[in-house]
Amino acid sequence: MSPERVGRGVSKQVIPRSALTDFDVYLFRRGKHCRLYEKLGAHLAEVDGEGGVQFGVWAPNAGSVYVIGDFNGWKPDHKLFPRADGSGIWEGFLPGVGRGALYKYRIVCRDGRCFDKADPFAFRSETPPATASVVWDLEYDWSDGEWMRTRGKHNSLNSPISIYECHLGSWRRRDGAWLSYAEMSEEIPKYLQEAGFTHIELLPVMEHPFYGSWGYQTTGYFAPTARYGEPQGLMRLIDKVHQSGRGVYLDWVPSHFPTDAHGIGYFDGTHLYEYEDPRKRWHPDWRSYIFDYGKNEVRSFLMSSAVFWLEKYHADGLRVDAVASMLYLDYSRREGEWVPNEHGGRENLEAISFIRDLNETVYRECPDVQMIAEESTAWPMVSRPTYSGGLGFGMKWNMGWMHDTLDYFSKDPIFRKYHHNEITFSIWYAFSENFVLPLSHDEVVYGKRSLLGKMPGDDWQKFANLRLLLGYMYAHPGKKLIFMGGEFGQRNEWYHERALDWHLLSEPMHAGVRRWVEDLNSTYMSERALYELDFDQSGFEWVDFRDYEQSVISFERKSSSDDVVLVVCNFTPVPRERYRVGVERGGRWRELLNSDAVPYGGAGWGNFGGVESEEVESHGRRHSLSLTLPPLGVVYLKPE
Repeated sequence: MSPERVGRGVSKQVIPRSALTDFDVYLFRRGKHCRLYEKLGAHLAEVDGEGGVQFGVWAPNAGSVYVIGDFNGWKPDHKLFPRADGSGIWEGFLPGVGRGALYKYRIVCRDGRCFDKADPFAFRSETPPATASVVWDLEYDWSDGEWMRTRGKHNSLNSPISIYECHLGSWRRRDGAWLSYAEMSEEIPKYLQEAGFTHIELLPVMEHPFYGSWGYQTTGYFAPTARYGEPQGLMRLIDKVHQSGRGVYLDWVPSHFPTDAHGIGYFDGTHLYEYEDPRKRWHPDWRSYIFDYGKNEVRSFLMSSAVFWLEKYHADGLRVDAVASMLYLDYSRREGEWVPNEHGGRENLEAISFIRDLNETVYRECPDVQMIAEESTAWPMVSRPTYSGGLGFGMKWNMGWMHDTLDYFSKDPIFRKYHHNEITFSIWYAFSENFVLPLSHDEVVYGKRSLLGKMPGDDWQKFANLRLLLGYMYAHPGKKLIFMGGEFGQRNEWYHERALDWHLLSEPMHAGVRRWVEDLNSTYMSERALYELDFDQSGFEWVDFRDYEQSVISFERKSSSDDVVLVVCNFTPVPRERYRVGVERGGRWRELLNSDAVPYGGAGWGNFGGVESEEVESHGRRHSLSLTLPPLGVVYLKPE
């Protein structure tokens, strides 16, 4: 689609015209409007047979607001009209302006100061470092009807969810350049199918001025980044992923926003979108502004952004970034740098109220999606319904599991017996929330090393440890997430300015890890015991978590129909022959998976495809298996 830069040299004046009803304004001012993108911003329209653009912007403290752009030489020739209802919305219809026109709002303060601002509701932005908004539409002929009709099943808490976390700008490149959305729409769905993931989660695709922020410094809450193409390109990518039978989650950042001059910070000459009090306004970690969650209009803005990506881009869910920073007024602050709430506490009551409203709104409007919290503290009931006192998310990242597990795996196996609780402790709280087990991007940057690089020992032990880590994760209760590169043992840390080291797949050990992940995903999806009761304690039972001397754990995963998968992990490089594990069921147990199998790069220690149980009591069970446990390996077994 080529931009239709209709309207260069527009001489007509703005026509007083509103896109908002009184009820829209009422909902907006109460913090209950979740589709403001249909009303505010720039919308192609026709009035009295003449095409143009309907503009609308919230700037309650402005003295006047003009639309400037390439159609009027960026001069304040076209003034918008303030609504008479005190809502602070300026609006009007400008004839002769068309799709592809560049524009901003010139905000003139009552004291004469001027600011040129991008449109907070723009559907498209210029490619950074340029900062103008672009008049655009969201017309697209979707072909994912079958997925959309059934996506509730794919996002269900008792379905298999295996997520591939991906940064689009550095997944693959061609001659050092980014791939376009169009190119990615041909490559990513195919890769997801080959590797077997059920979903992809994209690091923020919303427009962001600084590429090195990975998208977490968002300015375009309704605009996908133009670095990879036009909005319809992202729609096509999501459409193609859906057609391949996979889902798409989007990273979304309502916790803070950058202070760039063209953005929403200090929008109308006042702290409009952000808190006015500097003790609440400034985020010290990210040097950015914090949304004022107590302002109803801001709540409507954010809720509209969430619903926008789910409805207009068919996203299957949002992973909400940095929830902990929203919940606590003293987050990353020293004494005296924060202001207590009305009860004298450290909780941000306005943010808590907003989060609950947000989740209620999303699940009401889009009941077949998931809201996923990245919340790093012990805040209770994050993924529990609001009617029972929870925050209302569907799932929550298990940051404690991630940190404990990676810390355990980084230790030399000779010392692991002294840290056995790090690998068993997670089960004691595994069912307190609906957890996602993340091996995320944050753990493979800034000197933390890649997943493979974290593993101790020589190269063989590193790969064996990595396969064991992944096998342990897929067996542990909770949905799964792997950041790109981890699925084939990327050696280098992730760096956003270069592509993954895809050439490594020509090496047997890396290809073995990739094949292991494929088979893990396949087995995970085919065995109900591994996913159906992820969030129910009846889906997990320890066989033995006390064998710290040999650094071995064994447990069963179960389904509601009494399917069973036995999992045994050996966290040392010593093979364990004739290792006895108690089971309730007699007969033959088939070896579903063995991380030490030769096709994965292992040495081939195992149980020749299965083992017959013996009537020898062990671990309080009537029968038992005499197993060969591979070194630094995990085996899955199932009764025939």
